[in-house]
Amino acid sequence: MDSSQSNSNGAPVLVSAVSKLTLTGEESVEAPDSGSVLLPPHLSHDPQTNLKRSDPFQFGSRHLSEKDNVFEFNAWDHVETDDIYKEYAEQQFAKQREAPVSDFDKTRFNSDPAKWWNNFYKNNTANFFKDRKWLQQEFPVLSEMTKADAGPVTLLEVGAGAGNTAFPILAHNHNPNLKIHACDFSKNAVEVIRANESYDTKNIQADVWDVAGDELPPGLEEASVDHVLMIFIFSALSPSQWKQAVHNIFKVLKPGGEVLFRDYGRGDLAQVRFKKGRYLEENFYIRGDGTRVYFFEKDELIDIWTGEIAEESGASFEVVDLGVDRRLLVNRAKQLKMYRCWLQGRFRKQQNQTP
Repeated sequence: MDSSQSNSNGAPVLVSAVSKLTLTGEESVEAPDSGSVLLPPHLSHDPQTNLKRSDPFQFGSRHLSEKDNVFEFNAWDHVETDDIYKEYAEQQFAKQREAPVSDFDKTRFNSDPAKWWNNFYKNNTANFFKDRKWLQQEFPVLSEMTKADAGPVTLLEVGAGAGNTAFPILAHNHNPNLKIHACDFSKNAVEVIRANESYDTKNIQADVWDVAGDELPPGLEEASVDHVLMIFIFSALSPSQWKQAVHNIFKVLKPGGEVLFRDYGRGDLAQVRFKKGRYLEENFYIRGDGTRVYFFEKDELIDIWTGEIAEESGASFEVVDLGVDRRLLVNRAKQLKMYRCWLQGRFRKQQNQTP
């Protein structure tokens, strides 16, 4: 993507809206091997890499080329941030550091994080459920465990929320021996799961559990879980809690069991748009509703799960895969570009390892 977009005066465009860039002007492009025939930008796409909404869509399949009109679709996959955005993001980070959370509020938000998540689920009872059916595409094992012949499988979901992941999995389940332990440290979230009409203790058990606490989840023993699902949950922990959390996950997993992980990456739109009074420490913030969020670097996650932090926790994991998922979202009406960044991977408990 061209990072040298400019306005009518030739100057680079930086808009005041956080993490949004304006692209002005639209030109036709010449079609390959078409002589002098000009195609409008919205017809310049390679159908092999740009799927429209009516096509069977898969994440990661829509690639932006130099001849594409960036505003043809609402989202593009694997788009690196341009230099203008990177500079703007660093400027925003500097401003955030200059106006951190007060010491009083830092203590208030860190002392009882469950309180703020309880408030979140209490105040959002009508709109917090979002079907994460895309997860079975990103982690095929979530589909495999639902097959009739899959055999006994125990899945622990950490930070289960309102059941956004658990219930879609169960909706397609044909495995009578699949058991999901859906845990969250918000009692209100657990109550929401238990109140769901699809809740059946034969296949799902919801409990309050703090992944950074001293106990294992209710109903689970050491080395009893095949897979641990952690979707946008590790970012809610303080860096001081990482070691204990990794220790607990290692302890509950069977040798060879895997952590299925997805969370926020540094430079994500959500991080760049934070205003003053939200900065707790580097890459760690307080949202307006009092919940916390951390934005990870790829190397940082490797260290957490396989490096010094893992070693200190007594854990032994290997990285099966770990990638950066970058996506460019666009507002076609306002001609705005917005960058998202997530980290996704799998970490396997090494064989012949005991907690």
